[in-house]
Amino acid sequence: MRLDAKGRFSVPTRHREALMKMAGGQLTLTQHPDGCLLVFPRNEWEVFRGQVAALPMSAQWWKRIFLGNAQDVEMDGTGRVLVAPELRDAAQLGRDALLLGMGSHFELWDKATYKEKEASAMKEEMPEVLKNFSF
Repeated sequence: MRLDAKGRFSVPTRHREALMKMAGGQLTLTQHPDGCLLVFPRNEWEVFRGQVAALPMSAQWWKRIFLGNAQDVEMDGTGRVLVAPELRDAAQLGRDALLLGMGSHFELWDKATYKEKEASAMKEEMPEVLKNFSF
């Protein structure tokens, strides 16, 4: 997937209809500390926002990161989404990007950054929580 010169990406066709049905094409984007952007259908964002807002004062900076950087956007008629320059900079998004489905939301990654982090994770030992998980 590519970002165009204006910083827009096209939601893959397989997700467009679901996002239109689920949230009327209304999305919320925000930063993630791993270096990507979180892309929420608006209704899922409201759930996440409530969970983050309820965090204790010891997590104030995480509240700022997630809530303070959130931007509401809308898919256009062709399924494109504009990513604001400050969010593109925060995730170091280049022209080549990757949109990963994560169940209730998506992650938007710079493709090269994702590939580097994925390769690094694959070299590490599987987390303890996954060792007894049945695939």
